Parts: sequence; C-alpha cells; structure tokens
Amino acid sequence: MPVCTRNDVRVSGVPDGRPIVFAHGYGCDQNMWRFMTPDFEVDHRVFTYDHVGFGRSDLSAYDPVKYNSLRGYAADLVEILDELDLTDVVFVGHSVSAMIGLLAYQRAPQRFGAMVMVGPSPRYVDDEATGYAGGFSREQITDLLDSLDANHLGWSTAMAPLIMGNPDRPELSEELTNSFCRTVPDVARQFARVAFLSDNRADLPSLQLPTLVLQCSEDVIAPEQVGHYVHEHVPGSTFHQLAATGHCPNLSAPAETTAAIRSFL
Repeated sequence: MPVCTRNDVRVSGVPDGRPIVFAHGYGCDQNMWRFMTPDFEVDHRVFTYDHVGFGRSDLSAYDPVKYNSLRGYAADLVEILDELDLTDVVFVGHSVSAMIGLLAYQRAPQRFGAMVMVGPSPRYVDDEATGYAGGFSREQITDLLDSLDANHLGWSTAMAPLIMGNPDRPELSEELTNSFCRTVPDVARQFARVAFLSDNRADLPSLQLPTLVLQCSEDVIAPEQVGHYVHEHVPGSTFHQLAATGHCPNLSAPAETTAAIRSFL
C-alpha cells in the first residue's frame, strides 16, 4: 500500500516552497490544523497526515506490535518523507507528536531542517528518583488508563474539556470529544498507554536542529515546568510561552500559534 495512502497525506500550498509537515496529537487527526495551514500555504509546501489508526488513515495497516512504541509512528513519518523525497522539512508536532518527530529525526536527520514542538512532554509520569516533575503521579496515570479501558466514550467526554482548557468555549471541547469518540477504542487505549508511559528524556539532547518549544498556559497535560525541561535539554532551542490556555492552541488560538511559528522561522 502506498505510504501516502496509508496515512492519508494531504499536500497544499506553493509547490516549490519550503516543506512544512504538521502532525496531530492523541485522539485527533489532521483536521485539527485547518485553522493554521492556510497561513502557511502562501509560501510553504504544506503537508498534513493522520497517524495510522486515526482520522482517514488506513485502519487495515494498524499493527499492535509495530505501534506498541512511538518509534513505530516515527518510522511511518520517515517513510512519508522518503516517499515524497522531502528535505529541509519544518516539522510541527503537537503533543505526543513532538516526540514522534524527535524519534523520526534520529532515524533520518537529513530530512529535517527545523522542529516545532507544541505542548511537548518527554515523560508524563513524575520521576522521584531524579526529581523530574512530569505532571502526573504513577497512580494518576494508572487510574487514567484504567478509566479509558473501562469506558472509552465516558473517558472521552470527561477528559476532553480538561485537555482543551477553554471552559468558556464549549464548542472546542465538543469537537475534541467527538474526535476522541471517533477513534477505534482498541487503538485509543494502546496509543494512550504508549504515549503516557513513554520516556524520551534521554533523546532530547540528540536534537541538533533549530527547535521551537511552544508552551501553553494552564496546560494540565504538559505543564509549564515540562516545557522548560524540554527547552533546557534540547541544545540551542527557543522557548515561547503562549497566552493560549489548555493543550490545543491549534484549535483555541491558531493565530497566536501561527504567529509564534512564523516569528521563529
């Protein structure tokens, strides 16, 4: 099966523009970038895609063994860049896709030119041994995953408003809830387990690219101290604090997020 079909890769913008690739976070799909991509289409070649198991990707390609690690998703990204023969790529990864981008860079550094991490977290679980504060205790993550296992739809309805973090704009929470609920439950459970239990702290220093760390305000998934941790451990990275609240500024504050990326580039 063609890689671009597997991941429903969409291409727009200027044919000879610098390539910019947008990757979505947990329970979402490429549609989450729809408010931002038009601004980049005027001078970039824009690529969006769905991780296998999400959006309009080919569900028949889902392999629970391959995707039992973020490296499986990173391998897909490299295959996409190879098939399209892209170089000097600006990769924009939201949430867990920030680490997927980092792992893809390790596999094919020649494909990448810059990295934008939106709400990144290299590890969600606190690590008492090192003093690392990821935002969640081991017990909290266990409870979160158990709740997802027990009731996918109920978990989605309860968690989406907390993740979105804009209580005065219920339509945003509703969109995220619907996105979560559209995901096949078994895929959602495995991806959540892989994402929330991954530890990519040791990978951060390997990122030798111009890198922007975009940190949201009042983000319950990736708190501010986590964004600072990423910035401190990615050599030469730039840290930018967004006024946007919650974990999905691509939906809640697309203009501010776009402006920050534009300024960085």
